[in-house]
Amino acid sequence: MALTQKSSRRIVHVVGGIVLFVLMVWTIAPLYWMVATSLKSNTEIFGPSATLWPTAPTLENYVTLFQKTNFQLYFRNSTIVALATVVLSLVISSLAAYALTRLRFRGRRVLAQGLVYTYLMPSSLLFIPLLIIIRNVGLQNTMEGLVLSYLGFTVPFCTWLLMGYFVSIPIELEESAMVDGCSRFGVLWRIVLPLTLPALAIVAFFSFTLSWNEFIYASVLVTDATVRTIPTGIPDFVVADTFFWGPMMASTLISTLPPLIVYFVFQRFLISGLTLGAVKG
Repeated sequence: MALTQKSSRRIVHVVGGIVLFVLMVWTIAPLYWMVATSLKSNTEIFGPSATLWPTAPTLENYVTLFQKTNFQLYFRNSTIVALATVVLSLVISSLAAYALTRLRFRGRRVLAQGLVYTYLMPSSLLFIPLLIIIRNVGLQNTMEGLVLSYLGFTVPFCTWLLMGYFVSIPIELEESAMVDGCSRFGVLWRIVLPLTLPALAIVAFFSFTLSWNEFIYASVLVTDATVRTIPTGIPDFVVADTFFWGPMMASTLISTLPPLIVYFVFQRFLISGLTLGAVKG
């Protein structure tokens, strides 16, 4: 019986290891191919035979990307839009989550449920109505319009997430602070938010990655080249039926670095936040 259990466990470990290896290769292979292609010359990229690694690595594609394209402008626009979305999402969702969990007012439960339903709404159904609204208020082809449109998705999810953390904080801590003269806003700033740093890290990471990688709204709401972000600027490397694979892979590789940097910087908070959320669930 013991041998059978050991054999079963060994089979499970072997199968699990194989599955993890396949998934790892499946995940890393595109990234590896981007790095390899970005270091190849045009002669090697469009050559008759494909190579797994450049025979003569070169930074020509990166030089072309920064000197002969608008990639720096797109990178700057993406950074501004992403950071603005993160800051506004943190402020609005924190205030909304605290109000929904601590204040008592009519329609509070309906409003909380509406936040979840808003987040579940497919973006493909909303970009046309949103385009009409953004155009009517004069924010088309502006970064402000992009930020406001992204808040429609980040704020509901971030508010719903923070509500779960705010509820877990003992209300006695807040009552003691208010007895000592602290205001509601002071309680939120000095007590609640410091205790929910893991949740705030998740909110910030979610808002940043969504606004950094979003393509549909950016392509519909922005047509001016000076306001384009990286996802809508990368297609510029496709002209008619010609694909400039070298600069395209270089730009794609560079655009993946900010989310990775944000993740590694806040990794400790993200892991603890996700673990705590799993325990609560």
